Amino acid sequence: MFTRGEQHSLMTDQELVAGAIADKQAFAAIVLRYEAPLLRYIIRLGCKDSCAAEDLLQEIFIKTYIHLNEYDPFLQFSSWIYRIAHNEIVSYFRKEKRRPSVLSKDELLSLFENISDDADQLTHETLQHSAKEIQGALDRLEPKYRDVIVLKFFEEKSYEEISDILLIPQGTVATLINRSKKKIKIYLENSYQ
Repeated sequence: MFTRGEQHSLMTDQELVAGAIADKQAFAAIVLRYEAPLLRYIIRLGCKDSCAAEDLLQEIFIKTYIHLNEYDPFLQFSSWIYRIAHNEIVSYFRKEKRRPSVLSKDELLSLFENISDDADQLTHETLQHSAKEIQGALDRLEPKYRDVIVLKFFEEKSYEEISDILLIPQGTVATLINRSKKKIKIYLENSYQ
């Protein structure tokens, strides 16, 4: 016999949404499933104040609950809720008039590994660049470039999911990712000159 939490973990997102629409208490299962990934996303996009990140997370779930009836079950729920999260985070930064950066050293090195085309070159470049330099390169990126990098390499979203979250064509997603990689490499190369 399954416990209530185990039952929810076996349900699809669409089943969780249908359950939450039918019974508001069932919304807790959506919160349980998305709380950790969305909090991580908020932090990776630059909200380093833990209280502000928790407040943002709460706002995201409130907006999700309010608009749950507007969700189209033929679309991926994860993309839909990440879109709400993205909008809330952008609004927060707009109000704060800043967009800080707080990726960990491991995350930065992971990003660097993902943007490098040549494994041998990677080892050499990784040894040459500190996490601070990589973070500096990321900090210099415009938000549209940083957003796709975080979604692709840290949240491990597909091009289709990024397209749905940011409401841009998949071709644009690919272009932004490639431009982001090039910009990061240029920024890192210029850090030695």
